[in-house]
Amino acid sequence: MKMHRKKIQILTTTLLFVFLFVFSNTLYAQQDSTTHKDTLNKKRLFWVVGTSTVLYSGTLVGLNELWYKNSPRTSFHFFNDNAQWRQIDKIGHAYSAYHVSRLSTELFRWSGLKPKNAVLWGAITSQLMMTPIEIFDGFSAEYGASWGDVVANFSGGLLWWGQHQIWNEPHIHFKYSFQQSPYAQFRPNVLGKNLREQLLKDYNGQTYWLSVDLHHFLRKEKFPRWLNLAVGTGANRMVFAREPENNLNGYSSYRQYYLSFDIHLPNIRTRSKFLKKVFWTLGTIRLPAPALEFNKIDKVKWHWLYF
Repeated sequence: MKMHRKKIQILTTTLLFVFLFVFSNTLYAQQDSTTHKDTLNKKRLFWVVGTSTVLYSGTLVGLNELWYKNSPRTSFHFFNDNAQWRQIDKIGHAYSAYHVSRLSTELFRWSGLKPKNAVLWGAITSQLMMTPIEIFDGFSAEYGASWGDVVANFSGGLLWWGQHQIWNEPHIHFKYSFQQSPYAQFRPNVLGKNLREQLLKDYNGQTYWLSVDLHHFLRKEKFPRWLNLAVGTGANRMVFAREPENNLNGYSSYRQYYLSFDIHLPNIRTRSKFLKKVFWTLGTIRLPAPALEFNKIDKVKWHWLYF
């Protein structure tokens, strides 16, 4: 079950970044995302809805063939996996839902939907994309739907939608960073055999951040728009999903918290459509920067450059 859930998250996260890059090409090849027109373009809307539906339907069919087809069916039920991986996997779900909402909103704006409608449908789309996986799991005797995943998915969409209700735009950005950990070598089949796999499978190396637009909250025109405050969280020494298994094998996992700065590239003003596309896509990750770490082992730890 652990391997199944990890594979599902890897697939959805991979699809997210593919969609981010491919669709950002379309968005910025046509026009600046800040100058969308509020006149509905039915052809564009049909293209967005049709293409997304076909791609995602194909993905669900593939999932059914790979992981569910030969799995015994049962009545819908839940499986409690909230204690696994110090909940870093749940934060990953919220992160994915946030950026699916972000991407979907841009596509709906490109189609001519008004801002608030685009944001609402963007958030709804994230739930429509991520909920079917839980439904599949819920009817499988080997798995089970996860309340934790459902709540995390909803939280990611809510973070995107809620900010637009308050400020009409996001000023707290969900980001990801990664550095290789020494623990993947002990369970490479679960945590990843190489860097490409570890980026998605090794929760020890993943850090999730909330990057805050200081310029907006300080309201000082001379303060750099791209320089943000970043608050992050991660966990370490997780070779097994649950802590009792870790302890039996000589490991004791712990949570980590970070305080740092972030260069939020989408806030950099440029006339280049290519750079706008690159900056918008890279708005998903936190770039390396100095950071202060807090944890129960080291108490306080300084990193000159934290990835």
